[in-house]
Amino acid sequence: MPERFDVIVVGAGAAGLMCAITAGQRGRRVLVLDHANKPGKKILMSGGGRCNFTNLDIEAEHFLSANPHFCKSALSRYTQWDFIALVASHSIPYHEKSDGQLFCDHSSKDILQMLLAEAGQAGVEVRLNTGVETPVQIPNGGWSVLTNKGELSADSVVIATGGPPIPTLGATDWGHRIARHFGHEILPYRPSLVPYTADLEHKATWSELSGVSMRAELTVASRSWVGDVLFTHRGLSGPAVLQITNYWREGEPVVINWCPDQDVLVAWQRDRHSQGRKQLRTWLSEQLPRRFVNGLMQGWPGAEQTLADIRQDAMAQLAEKLHRYSFQPSGTEGYRTAEVTLGGVSTTEISSRTMESQRHAGLFFIGEVLDVTGHLGGYNFQWAWSSGHAAGEVV
Repeated sequence: MPERFDVIVVGAGAAGLMCAITAGQRGRRVLVLDHANKPGKKILMSGGGRCNFTNLDIEAEHFLSANPHFCKSALSRYTQWDFIALVASHSIPYHEKSDGQLFCDHSSKDILQMLLAEAGQAGVEVRLNTGVETPVQIPNGGWSVLTNKGELSADSVVIATGGPPIPTLGATDWGHRIARHFGHEILPYRPSLVPYTADLEHKATWSELSGVSMRAELTVASRSWVGDVLFTHRGLSGPAVLQITNYWREGEPVVINWCPDQDVLVAWQRDRHSQGRKQLRTWLSEQLPRRFVNGLMQGWPGAEQTLADIRQDAMAQLAEKLHRYSFQPSGTEGYRTAEVTLGGVSTTEISSRTMESQRHAGLFFIGEVLDVTGHLGGYNFQWAWSSGHAAGEVV
């Protein structure tokens, strides 16, 4: 006879652990399975090792989905304040970094240890290094789950395996394949919250600027975003770049305003008389990183001129280059460094209240595997907590 549980959760990440904790606290016998050798690997590496675990401003507008209303129910029933209260109950120190983003003061390990402690208290069992085959629905109700360590059975199976990003941590598209097997539509998915790669021309120029960070505005066809941009050896990264990749489509240009906080032409007209003897390069370097200015003006004939000497038409050309710079990415760094998957299991036949499949009783999908993607800034973790909690209340 297979070993029997009330609930089997596949995936020991943020959503899976939250679901298991919630179900365990209801007295359910819960087993969490994961093929990795450690739980919560993405939790540990998130936020530069400090885990941006939620955001103070959780609204549906910060999430992308073919059904923008789907996330509202779960987010409203297990809020950021609920998770913050849990963090506080474990005396984990945290701080707001910017734009409502909450980070651990010390380490992401604090969040993972909190979740594992809660799971232990709720009687949840976690088994690692366990490969799982496609679950089989039992005709009279329930599920059979075959693993590399034997057969199991449960009333409910929860798919919490996320998506393909960061395959070095063991991430795969297993959850999407399972959903497709059971007749669910899989919307086209791709890596997002991911750095851009540059073409050869830009790569040669920008590699010399690697490490330079500056505030800029990035615009694609459907959205603009202001924030920090970081030059890398491969192309562009930084918060503004990661955010805009949620809206960018391959082949689209990205228009960059390198100086979003003031009009350079207007500033030049203002300063050309009072600071007329100042070299243009020096003047720009007071507003923008010097290495960036040197790269921008390399080979430009007006680089050494003063504010008073430079012609208006030449200054207008420079302003155009600063405020409306068109960059055609060669692509992105892909799943290797992406933080999330954009797209995934269609929510059309998933209950927004319980996360249960409307095609197969007792089959649930939570977290990143679903077609719900948050902005950068703790939103994807909050979706994991909220969707996991929603399923955990009913499994």
